[in-house]
Amino acid sequence: MRTLLRHFFYLLYHPFAFTYDLVAATVSLGRWKDWVLSVIPFIEGIRVLEIGHGPGHLQRALLSQGVLAIGIDESAPMGRLAHRNLRRYLRSLHKANPTGPTASSDYTQIKLTRGLAQHLPFSADCFDTVVATFPADYIFDTITLEEAKRVLVSGGRFVILPGASILGRGLMDRIMAFIFRITGETPRNFSEVFQERSKKPFSKAGFTVEFNELEIRSSRVMILVATKTV
Repeated sequence: MRTLLRHFFYLLYHPFAFTYDLVAATVSLGRWKDWVLSVIPFIEGIRVLEIGHGPGHLQRALLSQGVLAIGIDESAPMGRLAHRNLRRYLRSLHKANPTGPTASSDYTQIKLTRGLAQHLPFSADCFDTVVATFPADYIFDTITLEEAKRVLVSGGRFVILPGASILGRGLMDRIMAFIFRITGETPRNFSEVFQERSKKPFSKAGFTVEFNELEIRSSRVMILVATKTV
């Protein structure tokens, strides 16, 4: 099952990236964007790096708040999709207000690049927050944690949304919750498993870790906030 899922997600994130939003909205019963955007209250500062930016929904939200947002993703098709989405968004803002801040501000420009979390092409101490939503297992890689720590300022945050579970009692909610469990995406004890798996590598990498759980539209979202301490 895990092998089949890895292949499915590879196809979804690469050659079929154009279907990503539709699939994500379907399996989450319309909650996907709300889940992704739930990390915003945990983001600090105005220099933010998003690892695995996907279609660009979080990038769009950060730009709308005047944040200097940069996104990195290893998928070229996803990068093109995010760029189109953000360009369309900025064009709509400029059309609505031709003399507004989008006409010249660096904070409303598209800053996306292709790369890996294990080899971030940025200098040390240059981001207030690094954020990743629904990342794959690479997020636990020692090199990923070292790179996130390197590019963060002292006291900077590494915010991670590893998964969400559906709690609703409606028929479709129950069906999708069951599918999430049998595929291993969000098992019943997901929160405990993730916390146990995260504590040691993050602590060893020089982070203090805080776990948060939010309820959003009959679902539960887990958010890890790792603060750079050394």
